[in-house]
Amino acid sequence: MISIHSKLKELNSINKGSLMEQLGIEYLELREGYVKGRMPVDDRTKQPMGILHGGASLAFAETIASLGSLALVDPEKFEIRGASLTANHVGAVTRGWVIGEATLIHKGKMTHVWDIVIKDEKEIKVSVARMTVMIIPKDKKNAG
Repeated sequence: MISIHSKLKELNSINKGSLMEQLGIEYLELREGYVKGRMPVDDRTKQPMGILHGGASLAFAETIASLGSLALVDPEKFEIRGASLTANHVGAVTRGWVIGEATLIHKGKMTHVWDIVIKDEKEIKVSVARMTVMIIPKDKKNAG
């Protein structure tokens, strides 16, 4: 069995060449119904006024919630897709890291719903989001 540390290292390594790598997103903790990650507040993630871009926060929120849903399904049988993401940006941060925590609030057969809270290093909320993830059965008859 792979240890959670090895699993996180593997998950972080598969982000190479993706948006997650471009934004510097890292996974810190993964367990059933919970994901914790971090993202730098730097030139990759700031808007022209020097604060964290809301779009970067949304990409971060969707990334960690999607990982949480992927961990809850058999990836051989199901795919996951973001269906809806809403957020309120309630604070601003200019440097350092933001920490995101995604918590599952609904686990259905066809959808998962996640609450995501993003805070700065001082534990001050920056964004709060809710995401619905669709669980899609893979159709093996039409694959390929």
